[in-house]
Amino acid sequence: MNNYKLLTPGPLTTTEAVKREMLIDRCTWDDDYKQVTQTIRQQLVELAQVDETQYTAVLMQGSGSFVVESVLTTTILNDIDKVLIITNGAYGERIVKMAKALQLQHVVYCVPYNEQPSPLEVQNILEKDDSITHVAVVHCETTTGILNPIDDIGAVVQAFNKTYIVDAMSSFGGVPMDLSNGQIDFLISSANKCIQGVPGFGFVIAKIEALQQCEGIAKSVALDLYDQWKVMQVDGKWRFTSPTHVVAAFAKALEELAEEGGVEARSKRYAQNNQLLRERLSHCGLKAYIAEDMQSPIITTFLYPDEAFSFDDFYQDMKQAGFVIYPGKLTELDTFRIGNIGDVHEEDITALCKVIENYMAVKNNEN
Repeated sequence: MNNYKLLTPGPLTTTEAVKREMLIDRCTWDDDYKQVTQTIRQQLVELAQVDETQYTAVLMQGSGSFVVESVLTTTILNDIDKVLIITNGAYGERIVKMAKALQLQHVVYCVPYNEQPSPLEVQNILEKDDSITHVAVVHCETTTGILNPIDDIGAVVQAFNKTYIVDAMSSFGGVPMDLSNGQIDFLISSANKCIQGVPGFGFVIAKIEALQQCEGIAKSVALDLYDQWKVMQVDGKWRFTSPTHVVAAFAKALEELAEEGGVEARSKRYAQNNQLLRERLSHCGLKAYIAEDMQSPIITTFLYPDEAFSFDDFYQDMKQAGFVIYPGKLTELDTFRIGNIGDVHEEDITALCKVIENYMAVKNNEN
């Protein structure tokens, strides 16, 4: 395969140094490897800006969705608890699908894909239904790139003393986030997103007090987050075979995040990528789907310019030029998406925009 720039929300373009870490084979039982795991856990807690005596980080094998499901099955008791799931995209809807599969009591607050959920409506729902014990929401819905107001929603959830679960899969490490206010009980993310590692595991930054109450709840052995935490707490050993190459790559990616200047600096680069992309493409007839004040710096969704537009043709043209983009996941409108994250810089976005501008000019002339 050619070496493309992956302009996707993960997997994404990684640095050569991160890739090189995967050339060495490591043993899961080795003390040096277990120390790598412990260091990663400590660094994640520090990134969340929380006290290590109150919060912990737990790593879990699998994709981000595996980890979301591990939190649901570990924290919510069947027939006793009830979760309010907030949705405005495919990933919130996936949480609903998981709740159904796990036979969890749940209620859904659904808003259009291009709108943010209202904290006031969350308050109304919690006031009317005191059987709700948990609230789950996606921070950055990569379906569209919209950024949801997790702090405002969290203040409501905290006021009602509910357990707050935040899917920050595509935002943690790339959007400044402070968990020290105690609103979030379980924050979920993945190795192959804004920290710029590769796929293979996800992680949960959990309030220790909330996690301690989860013993024996999980209806899964492999996805039992509580058991994973108890074993990992001892010396960094994973319960089952861990993705050793991926863990090593993630450790290097954390180093590179610090070298770049931390989350603030990375967020600034992503935001500049996003702004440049939106501005340049608007001039050639490609309109962003999400309003600028709700747009995350993670991924940008664009509407098809007209009915004659062929995404497959466009995709292949971009790929030939060295860029791999993403199709849309919207149900009502035709869209495509371009990621702003990974080892992608201003010169990459500028080069992409030139390719797209040329493509659009040719297509306009043909019409």
